[in-house]
Amino acid sequence: MADKVEFELVSPEKLLASQPVDMVVVPGTEGDFGVLAGHAPLISTVRPGVIDVYEGDRVVDRVFVAGGFAEVTETRCTVLAEQAIPVAEIDRAKAEQEFKDLSEDLDDAKTDADKAEAEAKLAIARAKLDAIGAGATAH
Repeated sequence: MADKVEFELVSPEKLLASQPVDMVVVPGTEGDFGVLAGHAPLISTVRPGVIDVYEGDRVVDRVFVAGGFAEVTETRCTVLAEQAIPVAEIDRAKAEQEFKDLSEDLDDAKTDADKAEAEAKLAIARAKLDAIGAGATAH
């Protein structure tokens, strides 16, 4: 067990994962970071993107997160995600429609606050499309 790191993924709705893994790669705000057993302690914000869970040298699980926080210790990696969904469960058509709708919301935004909110939601939608390989055209 000493060569494993305990990975926990928590969303507001539920505990999504709690398991020992060989490595987990988290999309940190300042760049992706890999966590192995014995990692130096850190706390990081998480940007919209995909968490990759490894067993050996294989990715065994991919989960889209819309942002949040990660806490890493020598034995554990805990991610508190604003929203989390397994990449395999993302509906491409719904994600593309969501991106289109949010692009229109950004075009219609009148105030700076409305524009900032629309841009944040659009960034999450773009990251979701990137997660499933659909890509998203820059707005």
